[in-house]
Amino acid sequence: MSRGRWLVLLLSFAATIGVTAYILSKGLSRPGPHPSLPWWAHLAALTLVCLEIATRSVKIHWSAAALRIPLRFGTSLRVCLAGDFAASITPARSGAEPARFFVLAKDGVAPAPSVLILFAELLLETWSLAALCIVFLFVFHDAGKVLELMTGMIGGYAVLVLSAGAVGYALARTHAKGPPPSWALAVGLHAGRWRAVQRALRSLRLNVLALRHAAIGPAVAAFIASLVHVGLRLAVLPVIALALDPNLSLASLVLWPLVLLYGGAVAPAPGGGGAIEFGFQFAYQGTMAPAVLGGALLWWRFYSFYLYILLGGLSVGGTVLKALRTQRHGRLHIRAAQHADHSTGPA
Repeated sequence: MSRGRWLVLLLSFAATIGVTAYILSKGLSRPGPHPSLPWWAHLAALTLVCLEIATRSVKIHWSAAALRIPLRFGTSLRVCLAGDFAASITPARSGAEPARFFVLAKDGVAPAPSVLILFAELLLETWSLAALCIVFLFVFHDAGKVLELMTGMIGGYAVLVLSAGAVGYALARTHAKGPPPSWALAVGLHAGRWRAVQRALRSLRLNVLALRHAAIGPAVAAFIASLVHVGLRLAVLPVIALALDPNLSLASLVLWPLVLLYGGAVAPAPGGGGAIEFGFQFAYQGTMAPAVLGGALLWWRFYSFYLYILLGGLSVGGTVLKALRTQRHGRLHIRAAQHADHSTGPA
């Protein structure tokens, strides 16, 4: 990472911590007793985090098994932690996939199987989110606006990803070779850019064909693991908030984190830059007492964000930073080669 990106990272984390401190101070400034999180809630939240990471590692391990790609569980665990750490320190979680790819490469997994594993993991995540949205529509049918927001954001995301994949696969069957069609030229995809699109389309087609021949048993196990890991991540806030105030609505404690965690992933600043904290305040300021809101936000962000940074940094932090440096150097080499081609081309 360059110095500029480190500066952006520090400013974003400063904003995130500052917003949390501001919301927490508003609650503590109110008169009266301030609830504290009991030790058993800390233990339960920590257990949920460990189980979530382990379940996600199982999902990657079984995804590879479904594709008949040998992958050790220890590698799956490091892939998870590397993705968490890189996602936390890069804008819009953009460093997650390069870091995961780098860990797989370090373990000797070839590029094509690595891409296939990561593609399958992303597809399982999308399917599990869509399935949970359907379940929540029935379980929390009277949740009101948060249910509509959850359905529109998460369901729309799942539909968009699956639709984009279907369109890409259809294009791969008809336009994987040959010159760019007229519509591609109309949107600025000249021959060079179109070749890059065709490479991506061919890769997508190979991935989909490989998934069609996946082993059913491990694939089902990976999908179940995906459902469980999302459920475990969503269970953290209910454990924390209900320990502070048992009268809170379970529906809002489950649905809002789904919106904030997965909707906040598109925030351009690393860690959200305070957007998730403001969203949390917006979601719960009418239902949580100020002191409860500040404490719930503090500990929820610790167990859903900061602890993942700590665990990932301690285990694979050096590997992730090396992956991000490699990614940056690769882009610089590509730009240098393009500049050399232009400078040596015909006058």
